[in-house]
Amino acid sequence: MSLFAALSVGASGMAAQRARAELLVENLANVETTRTPEGGPYRRKDAVFESAAVGSPFSSVFDLAQGATGVAVADIVTDTRDPEKRYMPGHPDADAQGYVAFPRVDPAEDMVDLMGASRGYEANVAAISAVKDMILKSIDLLR
Repeated sequence: MSLFAALSVGASGMAAQRARAELLVENLANVETTRTPEGGPYRRKDAVFESAAVGSPFSSVFDLAQGATGVAVADIVTDTRDPEKRYMPGHPDADAQGYVAFPRVDPAEDMVDLMGASRGYEANVAAISAVKDMILKSIDLLR
């Protein structure tokens, strides 16, 4: 694999972790949302990753990035479990029995997942930085 293909692999990992972090932040922001435009409480979302071929922007010129495999978001899965019911008879979204449907979002779990996404992003940044340093050293050797 060429150094430019390695840059593309790192970039695909960064994009996937960014998409995952966006979903986790959305989950945390909607932990108390009982009414959505679709009806009912907010439904937790999560990203599913898959291996994906990546191309380098330089591959058309140098034809070096054959067979490089990165990562991509394959699907965004929405939680289908029944919402959590809380007895709150005065709430505007309460049903006839006084129960309100709340999303099944665990803030602690999503915060841990968000830290994992952040660390995955940082790992890809470190890999890209290492490749950049190798490219610079190669240029220096050719002088």
